[in-house]
Amino acid sequence: MKLSTLDLGIIFGYVVLTVVLGMWVSKLASKSLKSYFLAGNSLPWWVLGLSNASGMFDVAGTMWMVGLMVVYGVKSLFIPWVWPVFNQIFLMMFLAVWLRRSAKLTGAEWISFRFGEDGGARASHFINVAFALIAVVGMIAYGFLGIGKLAAEFIPYQFSPDSLLNEKIYGVIIVTLTTLYSVKGGMYAVVVTEILQFFVKFVVSIGVAILAMRLVTPEMLKAVVPDGWNSLTFGAAIDLDWVRQLQKGSLENQVVAQSAAKAVATEGYAIFGAFLGLVFFQGVFKSLAGPVPNYDMQRLLSAKSPAEAAKVSGFVNLALLFPRYLMIAGLAVLALVFIGPEWTRLKADAAAHGTVFQGDFDTILPFVIGHLMPHGFLGLMLAGMLSAFMASYSASLNAAPAYVVNDIYKKYLRPDADQKSYVRLSYIVSAAFAVIGTVIGWQLTSINGIVAWIATGLFGGYTAANVIKWYWWRLNGTGYFVSMTLGVAIALALPAFDINALKAFPFAFAFCCAAAFVASLMTQPTDMGVLKEFYLKTRPWGFWKPVHDALKADRPDVQPNRNFARDMMNVAIGLVWQSALTAAGMFVILREWDQLAVAGGLAMASTVALKFTWWDQLQDEA
Repeated sequence: MKLSTLDLGIIFGYVVLTVVLGMWVSKLASKSLKSYFLAGNSLPWWVLGLSNASGMFDVAGTMWMVGLMVVYGVKSLFIPWVWPVFNQIFLMMFLAVWLRRSAKLTGAEWISFRFGEDGGARASHFINVAFALIAVVGMIAYGFLGIGKLAAEFIPYQFSPDSLLNEKIYGVIIVTLTTLYSVKGGMYAVVVTEILQFFVKFVVSIGVAILAMRLVTPEMLKAVVPDGWNSLTFGAAIDLDWVRQLQKGSLENQVVAQSAAKAVATEGYAIFGAFLGLVFFQGVFKSLAGPVPNYDMQRLLSAKSPAEAAKVSGFVNLALLFPRYLMIAGLAVLALVFIGPEWTRLKADAAAHGTVFQGDFDTILPFVIGHLMPHGFLGLMLAGMLSAFMASYSASLNAAPAYVVNDIYKKYLRPDADQKSYVRLSYIVSAAFAVIGTVIGWQLTSINGIVAWIATGLFGGYTAANVIKWYWWRLNGTGYFVSMTLGVAIALALPAFDINALKAFPFAFAFCCAAAFVASLMTQPTDMGVLKEFYLKTRPWGFWKPVHDALKADRPDVQPNRNFARDMMNVAIGLVWQSALTAAGMFVILREWDQLAVAGGLAMASTVALKFTWWDQLQDEA
């Protein structure tokens, strides 16, 4: 489908509005580093929550999840646990409060708060900065890949007969536009534009849901999916027989069934029970480690207070999950019912505009948008997808200069420079990372591949040292540095040796834990004065008795954190709450009213429970 004048006008108007809005607020960000990176800790929790939700509503991730739902149905709800999506629950219940109590600017600065300034602590600081910058480059490359795939489907002008080259070129153009306002406006520009982008995506999600429910009946869907596709239950195996569906389906729908059968056989999710057990195992430890040093952590550090930081993470779940899965499920059912007939028509019409679906599930989203959306809404839909990219990209880009400028340049090179100099250097660093991320993204072809590496390889390498740092007093800077260095090295080696990151996680985690314990016990503990200050401000539960006893000598009134049982109970309730919100979006589109009633009932019951066990218990000081 060619873009009409109306569609082009909507897209152009959205881009102009976003860039102008971002540049307009840039004066607020130029005052100081705190203004540039944390918006001066002046933004309310619901604004930061909407901003964070918008940043997580990214185009590449949406492409990936639409493809997952086409193949795995409602059970695809669990596959994003590989990130893990439920880390927001752990943050919501206790870790966001602990993190924000530090009053630090970045995750690396927080490391110095935890370990002090000795040689091991400085090494741990450097490895945290290095990890943060690798993660930023990975997320920029990930977003670049997704937006290029989308743009090349719709912009009429083609730079080359090579479709892959067109994707890359359009990715560069859109990255350049987004970088302009992101670099100039800092956190203020990121948050303000993300609020606009969230509401664009919300309207688009509702529109997709209405269109899908008008065009696709339950009977139409049932005819093109295998038994069990619309059920949340599963056994040891995925139990979705796309091969049988291929045999009984019509010829025109065989292109989807054949591709889905191949995906089930090759993507590693077929033994679903074992996959989910492994994902849950690594997800719990990743969640206990706290947020990786990226835009999620920056939002929490930007909150006005520790209690508001927890509310930010809670609101992310509420704002993001239901509308996003209305869109994902709507696009998935449209794809399942209409890609086959549309594929047949395009194969017969050589002059038809648009790419013929060839089994690449990354292209399902642009295929459905391009061939099934009416004019006007097509422009709005593309503006929504563009906003999804801009939100996640600008949020990731804003994290990079925080680490280079605050944690290297200011800390070690020019601690007495004026604030304007730091902000100007932040512009340069942001632009440099935009270029680096784009160059890396140019080399990539598969969204699923980079998702697996970032979520399981890179974030997996971060896990061991960052779990232990919260809960065991004896971990020192040297132990942290050795464990993190080993984890990052393993993450970088996995793709080189073609090793499955998820299967490697338990072994890598064990090695990194052992490295942390051995290196810490072989070297001097962190200075007790540093530990007492950290423990008094953060107030974690865990193995902190020697520090608590030392602090009690100075502060006889100090009490240990006895909230472990309550926090873990709230995590369990929160997992039910998050999963129910996600499933409800799917069941609305599928018109599975009985299952929707169960999901809605669980969401409401868990909301009421969390009002008393979480919301009413929030406090800034322990």
